[in-house]
This record gives sequence, structure tokens and C-alpha cells, in this order.
Amino acid sequence: MEQQYAGDVSVEQAWDALEKDLNAVLLDVRTVPEFQFVGVPDLSSLGKDAQLLPWQVYPQMQVNPDFVTTIKQLGIHEEQSLYILCRSGVRSVSAAIALTSLGYKYCFNILHGFEGPVDESGHRGKVAGWKAAGIPWKQN
Repeated sequence: MEQQYAGDVSVEQAWDALEKDLNAVLLDVRTVPEFQFVGVPDLSSLGKDAQLLPWQVYPQMQVNPDFVTTIKQLGIHEEQSLYILCRSGVRSVSAAIALTSLGYKYCFNILHGFEGPVDESGHRGKVAGWKAAGIPWKQN
């Protein structure tokens, strides 16, 4: 089966691309409680802000009906590279597929997401992902 989005990248590859491509966008599609309580990517050293736009609406977790409209309102266009992040790399795939189907050409899923998989103790953030890689993030 043909891949339905531009591809998967590591958190390090995403950071590198965001640093080198002035037009590249980091799109964090986690829920508002995740932004508030878990933290968000910090792109200030790159002179950028992560775009925080939930793919699903907490607590029902239905697909955000305003997702596409908000993408357009943010001024993100079809030719920009979008690096899409969620908690572990699942919702970001769904968002990448949806945006690609709407004509966005360069939608990349960030593997392992912000927190990555659970460790042997059942905790996230230590095995893989944005936090585990030591890439800048902040608490809101």
C-alpha cells in the first residue's frame, strides 16, 4: 500500500528540518490538557513557535471539527513542510493523512511523538520521543 503522507521522521530529524527550513512548521496535535499538564515543544531558540492544534477534542476524543479551518486560519499553506507531533506518534499519522488528502504535500509524522512509549515502569518520556531526546520543551 502506498504511504498516504510524506513519511516518518525522528525527533532529531524534525528538529534539524525546523532549524534549517525557515518555512517548516511544527504542528502539535495533542489535546489541550496535554499541552497544559505535560508540556510543549520550545522552538524559541529557532525563532519559531509550535502550532498547538488538537486533532481530537478532549474528553470525548472526537476528531476536531475545526482542525482544517484552523490550519487555514494559521496561514499554513500546501507547500510548507509540516512536522506533526502527538504523544506517541499515532494521532499525528491520522492528521498527516488527513492533511495530505486535502493537498498538503509535505506532512511528516514525528516518530515516538512528544513522550514516546512507556518504559518498564509504565512511564512515558524516558524511552524515546521529544522529551527523551533532550530537545527543548517547556511547561505551560
